[in-house]
Amino acid sequence: MYGHSIERINLSNSKEREELVLFLKENQLDLDNNVDYSVVIRENGKIKATCSKSKNVLKCFAVSSELRGEGISEALITELNNKLFEEGIYHSFIFTKPLNIPIFQGLNYKLIAQVENVALLENGMCNINSYLQKLKEKHHLEDSISRSALVMNCNPFTKGHRFLIEQASKESDEVLVFIVQEDKSVFPFNVRYRLVKEGVKDLQNVKVIEGGPYIISSATFPSYFLREESKVLKAYTELDSEIFAKYFCQILNIEKRYVGEEPYCNVTRQYNESLKSIFSKYNKELVVIPRKEDKNQAISASRVRNMIRGDDWEGIVELVPTVTYDFLLSTEAESIIFKIRQGNSPH
Repeated sequence: MYGHSIERINLSNSKEREELVLFLKENQLDLDNNVDYSVVIRENGKIKATCSKSKNVLKCFAVSSELRGEGISEALITELNNKLFEEGIYHSFIFTKPLNIPIFQGLNYKLIAQVENVALLENGMCNINSYLQKLKEKHHLEDSISRSALVMNCNPFTKGHRFLIEQASKESDEVLVFIVQEDKSVFPFNVRYRLVKEGVKDLQNVKVIEGGPYIISSATFPSYFLREESKVLKAYTELDSEIFAKYFCQILNIEKRYVGEEPYCNVTRQYNESLKSIFSKYNKELVVIPRKEDKNQAISASRVRNMIRGDDWEGIVELVPTVTYDFLLSTEAESIIFKIRQGNSPH
């Protein structure tokens, strides 16, 4: 590290950003769009190493071959961890290629899980085991009860979601419904969580739980080190499935996970395939339920959002529970409806 200094890249400066993009491309990497802080090390004015972050996720890590073994990796990670501390963040993640695992383990990062093309590591005041133990205590989850689980985005909560939860409730001693926490959906997490909780309160054996940081959203999975879209999708679905089976199922005594059959969305279809494969490895059961239909079409949140775009309230009332419909008519929903009508985002 002697003779090298770390400097911050101004990501809003097109020249500096392009320089970083070109260096990453030389290392078969892309610059993720949601990066909020990047640092580099130069030699004779040229970038020779870099690392970036997006909130508490470290990413876009590359060191030129001639600088490897000089403590460069440690210097970059230390710099980013210092920035995280400044921002009051004391827990971070790294998604990386499996071949880089030893580098980050040498910098006090602990491996959570790895699959063929990606590994996830973490560092800080919390870890996945302690997080799930606290979750058990918070929601009074007894070890003696065998459970089923669902993971849902509910953007927004529909009669299709309610139908799936009901089916699991009828066939299980206790059901845990995890709501994806990352706010990449047009309906914010606190709204989605509240609507589901209110919408299933009559089901005595169902507990609605915040998804937390270990249930990975496809919208936030970093793809900078996987160039092909098919590889990105496979890596995301396998990693998330592995984490759920290895930790959530084992610690929370989950024996079955329920999913809806997927006729439309490629991401969800691939996810179900990965779940089935990985669950069988852990002797857990994946239960696939045919989707609830309305007018010979599967009920989906995207269909509801399209109806909101088209101001089709007669259609909406057929697809969503009363709790969701009442929310959509409230003043609180006005900004969400405006956003849906302004954009064409799939989320």
